[in-house]
Amino acid sequence: MHSEDRLVAAMIYFTSTVTFIVGPLILWLIKKDAPYVREHGYAYLNFAVSYFLYQAAAGFLYFIGIGIVINSVLTVLWIVFAIIAGVYALKGEVFKIPLVIRFFTP
Repeated sequence: MHSEDRLVAAMIYFTSTVTFIVGPLILWLIKKDAPYVREHGYAYLNFAVSYFLYQAAAGFLYFIGIGIVINSVLTVLWIVFAIIAGVYALKGEVFKIPLVIRFFTP
């Protein structure tokens, strides 16, 4: 695995803290032929879909007030886990993000 592949895989996660899907998708499409980047691209896709579904479910709970708290916690977890996964990607490892449902596999 090349250091460039590790950097692109890490940037998939790091850019997600600013642009939810556009930045990671562009990076993934640029280097989709690299196996390491492809693996992290699928891991990020599962992460994004899972946490989007959790946020949507919490949205239904807004009317009783708990949805605001759940969405706040999910947002903080999103940022923390994206940074941790990016650091792992730079080291050449894969971080298994908690609460992620495996919808897609490489």
